[in-house]
Amino acid sequence: MGTISARVPDELEDELEAFIDEERLEKSTAIRKLLSEGLEEWRTERALERLERGEVTFSKAAELADVDTWELARLAQERDITWGDDDHLEADLNDL
Repeated sequence: MGTISARVPDELEDELEAFIDEERLEKSTAIRKLLSEGLEEWRTERALERLERGEVTFSKAAELADVDTWELARLAQERDITWGDDDHLEADLNDL
């Protein structure tokens, strides 16, 4: 496991301390949890943006987001993203 050091503003550190207290976690565990959740959200948003721009198929977007197709469909519906054009429909069917 690698080590990461970072300087953070005082207000962010205060918020981190509040999170640690509330969740009853060790500092390193709390930081790993928050980093993991942030990266998960980033992957999902990136996949949805690429899907919306037509850069990837629906099944590829699910793979990039590391979610199943049902979860991606729910997320896409929440954001009113449509993905069903003819080119990508054939590619999605081939992926199945």
